[in-house]
Amino acid sequence: MRTLLILTLLAAMVGCTRWSLDHHLNNAYRSYERGNCEDVMLELSKAERKSRSRQYLQPEISLLRGQCLERQNLFVDAAQTYQFIIARYPTSEYAYRAKARLDTLQQLGRLGSNASSAAPL
Repeated sequence: MRTLLILTLLAAMVGCTRWSLDHHLNNAYRSYERGNCEDVMLELSKAERKSRSRQYLQPEISLLRGQCLERQNLFVDAAQTYQFIIARYPTSEYAYRAKARLDTLQQLGRLGSNASSAAPL
């Protein structure tokens, strides 16, 4: 009986952590839609702290962070974020999106010639 209680508590804690993580990601997307990048960055930081054991969420978090950096006209920072995604998660859907964002920034002239080819972190 004691083992069952412990397993139930552990399962509940895992579920609560996942719910909390989803909550922060959803809040980040809502703030992004409203154009409030300060709130986006705060919610993404909270989500990252909750997702350390769920590395598959990192590319999504990083892509949204890069998009917000673009909105704040921090194009080189956004490009570095996209390059991080491409280097770390090359086969993910988010790597393809990051490549597209880098191409768009380059075509719009938002990056200098060195910024787009800099080595990722």
